[in-house]
Amino acid sequence: MRNLYDIIFYNMTFISHFRAVEEDDKAKAIKKLISDSTPSFDFFLMATLAILMATFGMLLDSPAVVIGSMLIAPILHPILSLSLGISLSNYKIIGRSFYTLVKSIIIGVGSAIVATLFFSNGEYVTGEIISRTEPDLLFFAVAVVSGIAVSYALVKPNLSETLPGIAVSVALIPPLSVVGIGIAKVNWEVVAGASVLFLINVIGIVFASMVSFSLMNVSGKHKIAQGAIKIEDQKMKKEEEKMEKLITKDSLDI
Repeated sequence: MRNLYDIIFYNMTFISHFRAVEEDDKAKAIKKLISDSTPSFDFFLMATLAILMATFGMLLDSPAVVIGSMLIAPILHPILSLSLGISLSNYKIIGRSFYTLVKSIIIGVGSAIVATLFFSNGEYVTGEIISRTEPDLLFFAVAVVSGIAVSYALVKPNLSETLPGIAVSVALIPPLSVVGIGIAKVNWEVVAGASVLFLINVIGIVFASMVSFSLMNVSGKHKIAQGAIKIEDQKMKKEEEKMEKLITKDSLDI
């Protein structure tokens, strides 16, 4: 009976910590999440570089290089933003996040294909690649735990330094690079295994972070989310106008 009481008390305390998150911290987290998942040139550049780095690490069978790629990858943010959009029932955030995620996947896999075609010779099935082609239910468990951890750390400024470690644990970038390697080598077994692993990770993170955001009661933050999107869209528009002017200037100089 005592053990049952302890379990119930612990669960209530656990949930209470999520509900006790400060409103200002929620607002800052939402703004940061929307900013970091904006489909900008910077986002796609970092995602591409991370995929390339992971691809080289896979081909070299170097865990250190693969871990380095996960540290610079921004792809976790649109997945969390997708969860936020679902929690808020905000279709604009959902569509925006989905667009960023899908485009980064396409660009990333394409980059991995090109890198493999140019730099892979002979034997390519390394230990690092094989480990990303054998999906297991435990990977889903890891993704769920990571989703809870990252969504909670996002609203706790003192825990923000743990985000890189969580990004490494969930391992989103390596499966994408393996998909590209498999396509380049026309190995559909590798492609299928890595694709399933990536989907398992995404579903686990989305599910866990949705639960976390719901416990934090972010449903009343529609105006903050809309305002953050408006600011980021204005930034992107200014950046595009600046690039257009530079391109026009360069073409005139030529």
